[in-house]
Amino acid sequence: MNRLTIKNLKILLINQFMRCKLMRKLVVIAGTKETEKALLNQLNSIFGELIQFEGYAIDEGLPHHFKNELILYSSSLIEEEVEKHIDFSTCTIIVATRTVNYEFIDRIFELSPGQKVLYVNDFTRTADEAIATLKGLGINHVDYIPYSSESISFPPDIDVAVSPGETHLIPEKVGKKIDIGVRLIDLNTIMKIITHFRLSDELSIDITNRYTKKIIDLSQKLSQVHMQARTLNKFLNRVVDGVNDGILAFQENGEITVFNEVLEKMLGISASYAKGKKLSQVFRNIELTRFLYSKETEAQVLLTLRQRDLMVFRFRMNDEAVTVATFKDLDETLEMEKARKQELQKRGYIAKYSFSSILGSSSIIQETKKIAAKLAKSGLPILIHGETGTGKELFSSAIHNESSRKHDPFLAINCGALPDDLLESELFGYEEGAFTGAVKGGKKGVFEQADGGTLFLDEIGDINLKLQARLLRVLEEMEVRRIGGTKNISVDVRIISATNKNLTELVEAGTFREDLYHRLKVLNLNLPSLRERKADIKLLTDTFILQESGSHKKLSSEVLSILENEEWKGNIRELKNTIMYMLAVSEESTLTKNDLPKTGSFSEGAASREQISLDIPPLRKKEYLALLTAIKVLFAQNENASRQKLKEMLNETRHPLSLQQIRTRMKELQDMGCLEIHKGRKGTEITEKGIEMIDRLKG
Repeated sequence: MNRLTIKNLKILLINQFMRCKLMRKLVVIAGTKETEKALLNQLNSIFGELIQFEGYAIDEGLPHHFKNELILYSSSLIEEEVEKHIDFSTCTIIVATRTVNYEFIDRIFELSPGQKVLYVNDFTRTADEAIATLKGLGINHVDYIPYSSESISFPPDIDVAVSPGETHLIPEKVGKKIDIGVRLIDLNTIMKIITHFRLSDELSIDITNRYTKKIIDLSQKLSQVHMQARTLNKFLNRVVDGVNDGILAFQENGEITVFNEVLEKMLGISASYAKGKKLSQVFRNIELTRFLYSKETEAQVLLTLRQRDLMVFRFRMNDEAVTVATFKDLDETLEMEKARKQELQKRGYIAKYSFSSILGSSSIIQETKKIAAKLAKSGLPILIHGETGTGKELFSSAIHNESSRKHDPFLAINCGALPDDLLESELFGYEEGAFTGAVKGGKKGVFEQADGGTLFLDEIGDINLKLQARLLRVLEEMEVRRIGGTKNISVDVRIISATNKNLTELVEAGTFREDLYHRLKVLNLNLPSLRERKADIKLLTDTFILQESGSHKKLSSEVLSILENEEWKGNIRELKNTIMYMLAVSEESTLTKNDLPKTGSFSEGAASREQISLDIPPLRKKEYLALLTAIKVLFAQNENASRQKLKEMLNETRHPLSLQQIRTRMKELQDMGCLEIHKGRKGTEITEKGIEMIDRLKG
């Protein structure tokens, strides 16, 4: 009897154990089949036969209504999609917290520091959460960019994507795809399951130990990676400091990462000061910063910095999203070139400007630069015509640097600034004893010194007829004879001449030789006045202010409007002088009307300067009125005046406009000072002048 009782008791206990086991059931609901499979594998590996698991994926449908179940959501994002299938009065819900899959994390360590990486997940929110987890674990050496099926686009320069099991969502354009495995359930969620089923403390300790080991392993890997990086960085720094060139490296956002000792000496800037700062914070030279930020893959430019001629080479390392620039001191590298060129370079006979130095986005200056670049390719003489201050020497320098002679000398001489006798000796040179005061051994003229390169003759219309005859002979024969000399010296020089005078009228008046005129004007280039390119005034003033005061000053909209309506007979030179004056007298951070010079046209009162010219065709007036009125209404309602919105409003008037017509009219009104067009949310604003224009157009 006792044996039967004991036997029956054992059977009873076994049956109770089996019933308890069957009662320990967990339903896993995930968004995708792949996630469901990965989570079930993880849970089975942890709990074995202690818990019965069922798994479902939303993308395959949920088969029935759940009652009296413990349900684990793979994330909070699936709650809305499953709620109609669950009886919440009888079910218990656990929302999983997910972490990285430690088995595949090594793949991220292979990526370069600072590299841009697309992190791809099913939803933007889960992508953001995953990125936060990686950074929290210290895996933050790359720049993660979140991407999901909700995303519209991504930066075009990204060629690597990382995904936790969602590689099918990675855009086709991305070359390298890295799968770091589906994100797994974290320790906190595992402990909730243990607590719910009241499992043993030994199991909790075992699971905690396993997770702790994985964290320790990850920490050791991170430590090794950082140690290797530090060692490599020290080695690279020694290599970089040991070369003879100045070396600069910076990231896409302009942050400087490498600044070697040679560059310190070249530029007089401490490496410790430069590293970690933006280019604009370290360099004051506008041409240098513009060159460094250029999008070209490889480029070079010759600059004069701290009275030293430096050749700067720049190339982009696309895989690393880093740009590297090397600085070569011409005084040191020219030893490899001919002695004559070396001497000329040391004397500064170089063209300092390129077409990138010529500021302006207006169509007329862009077209002028385009024509000049084409003329540069020819070796023929060019005659540049432009008013005072339009940049004739700037263009001549840029033409030389765009030509096949760019590595040869560039010399410039102002024919109107020298007396006739001195100009003659400067042009053609002289022999020893040619006249009182002649230096011993004689002197080469600019034609000889520019041999092989370009000679720029500024203010060519000011030379006398005697010098014109000598100049014509040199151009015809390409030979020069020094003053007091007896032999002709062959030269190979391209002539670029410039004038602000009407040479045709001078020819008709007999003060300029017609044959010389045609010899100089084989090719011709007309430079626009500032009056013809007023759209460039803001860019020019911003640049002048930045060059002189950094970013500490700005121009008020009222002053900008005044400057844009000025005649500028002295053109860009006069505009720059005006800005220099305002910076000198201003005591505020904003330049106002009170800072304008009190002489010349600025003393005539603002009213005459701000009058709006209504010399506009009747139909265009009506279009302006309709457009300005619509913008004024939207501005008063604090709404963004988008072109689409304006098109809809104008369609209800007698003057409907297409989107392209609206763009054109808005640009014209902006040039008149009636509108201020901003990027971003601020959008388009109507100015006081625009409101005044409405009243005048109605009248």
